[in-house]
Amino acid sequence: MSEQNNEQPKPQNETSKKNPINQNDEMEIEYLSAASEDDDRIQEKKQSGLIKKLKKDVEDLTVKNAKIREDYLMQMADKENLRKRLEKEKKEYFQFALGELIKEFIVILDNLERALASAGTPEAEKSLKEGVELIMKQFQDLLARQGVTPIDVSDKRFNPHIHQAFMTEESDDVDEMLIKEELQKGYKIHDRLLRPTMVKVAVPKKEN
Repeated sequence: MSEQNNEQPKPQNETSKKNPINQNDEMEIEYLSAASEDDDRIQEKKQSGLIKKLKKDVEDLTVKNAKIREDYLMQMADKENLRKRLEKEKKEYFQFALGELIKEFIVILDNLERALASAGTPEAEKSLKEGVELIMKQFQDLLARQGVTPIDVSDKRFNPHIHQAFMTEESDDVDEMLIKEELQKGYKIHDRLLRPTMVKVAVPKKEN
């Protein structure tokens, strides 16, 4: 009886010695595992949102690029059409700009034809002279309306900017180059030289 009482009592929970993880540790592991899963889900949501945003940005940029390209092509087409229109207008201007002037020349031509047609009549000489004078007056009026005026040589002083010395003649009577004779009229158009006056010039005689 006494031997039985001397036996030491055995531990009641041998499993707890073999597995040191208690209930609190298990709960902490479960909490950490759940937190890790939550982090993964949050990360996945962030990545998914970022991908959607990038796709939207790409779509927006694609649309903007297409619009810019369309606008560019339209502008290029407008510029080309404008260039062609201006080129056509320029061509037509040069073709028809002198139309009104040509009409006035035709009227003068009509009078010239009438003057020549009257050459065979008894009063031909007088009619022809009057006809030519009329035509000359019409030409002078026409040129004046276009801003064309003859160069005046009444001053007699030679000006190389508006006179062309076709002939020269030495003279004891002059100290400088003077116009002795007008050989062909010169003209200006709106104060700009159109054609120099061709003249014969008297120059001082050289001393021997």
